[in-house]
Amino acid sequence: MQQSNAGWRGAFAVYAQTRVLGMILLGFSAGLPYSLVSSTLSAWLADEDTSLSVIGYFSLVSIAYSVKVFWAPVIDRLRLPLLYRWLGIRRSWMLLAQLGVAGGLFVLSSLDLHQNLHLIALLAVFVAFCSATQDIAIDAYRIEAVLPEYQGAMAATYVFGYRLALLAAGAGVLYIAEFIGWTVAYQAMSSAMLIGICTTLAITEPDHATDTRVQAIEQQIESALGVDKTGRHWFGKLLKWFSDAVVSPFVEFFQRNRQAAIWILLLIAVYKLSDMAMGVMAIPFYLDLGFSKKDIADVSKVFGFFMTIFGTSFGGLLVARFGIMPPLLCGAILAALTNLLFAALAMTKPSVMLLAGVISIDNLSGGVAAAALIAYLSSLTNTAYTATQYALFSSLMTLPAKIVGGFSGNVAGQYGYPAFFIYSAIIGLPAIALVILLMRRPVNSG
Repeated sequence: MQQSNAGWRGAFAVYAQTRVLGMILLGFSAGLPYSLVSSTLSAWLADEDTSLSVIGYFSLVSIAYSVKVFWAPVIDRLRLPLLYRWLGIRRSWMLLAQLGVAGGLFVLSSLDLHQNLHLIALLAVFVAFCSATQDIAIDAYRIEAVLPEYQGAMAATYVFGYRLALLAAGAGVLYIAEFIGWTVAYQAMSSAMLIGICTTLAITEPDHATDTRVQAIEQQIESALGVDKTGRHWFGKLLKWFSDAVVSPFVEFFQRNRQAAIWILLLIAVYKLSDMAMGVMAIPFYLDLGFSKKDIADVSKVFGFFMTIFGTSFGGLLVARFGIMPPLLCGAILAALTNLLFAALAMTKPSVMLLAGVISIDNLSGGVAAAALIAYLSSLTNTAYTATQYALFSSLMTLPAKIVGGFSGNVAGQYGYPAFFIYSAIIGLPAIALVILLMRRPVNSG
């Protein structure tokens, strides 16, 4: 019992780490621009009587977050002039992206929406690009800054800061816009990016250890592509960069994990299927049950916020206490089981208390799963290619789930909500099976 208590004390101690606590501020900086170029920007457009078709086109801005893997290799390898010597590669990219977000939001706030709609659209794309770039750099910093057993805690504090930012950029902006105006609201959010800028300047750059195995892989690929035969011509330099920054991260991952690489990628692709398939239909389901928009907002915002934070924090403790794979399995099981609670909710008399209970359990479970999954993805990266490999994993994590989520309405409409939620639980079974399969082998981290 004494050893167990010591283990739990050590698990709680991870939240006293300076870098773990600093992720709250970096999470806030990452979450702030997301709503400002998506849902909050849509609210501003609607408030100015912009047509629904135009608002719909503006939603395409968020695609930048889904395709960030395409420029992640640049962030992994390109050393920014002047800034690199001062801050290092991770912090220099974070600072540049944060300055881009802050400047883009400030300029956007000063424009007349009706007269400069096209320019506002371009600025929104620019802010989204800078925001996605910041995400890449922060993810790389988070993975490299601490040991793998701390990654769950880093994920928990990051989610806490991110959620606070969503409240500030959502409800906070709406309050300011209501009483003062949209210009001041967006200028306030531009100023709030100082939180991330100051944090970036205050933290220290993580160590970047030289990996001789990675160097050997890069030399082999360069030789296979004929890079060593091209001399110093510009094409040879470009081909070498492409070989080292784009091809090598994928080759290194498969070489390191060998036969298990396919199973790992399959797990990443299916882990969130159950959760995201259900999430698409959640609000329509609540409305069809007869709950008012106020009831849904009160329960989902209040209970949802705190239970998600508690869930990710608890998930971080579990990772620190038991390692990555047991909490990852727990999260997969809970994601499937909680969907069965929604099936039961669909067959009972509507009750706000029951709704609050189910949403609380669902968000708690989702928080545990999120912390464990982020820790797992982080453990799979090699520090030579942290940004590129993690961006690949995060894109693979969401793309299949979004595709499956697109068919959720068809299933719910044809078979009803109880059958739909049972279906969404069943599609979570492959993730459980794959975690059990991969638990039999150690995680090969970089």
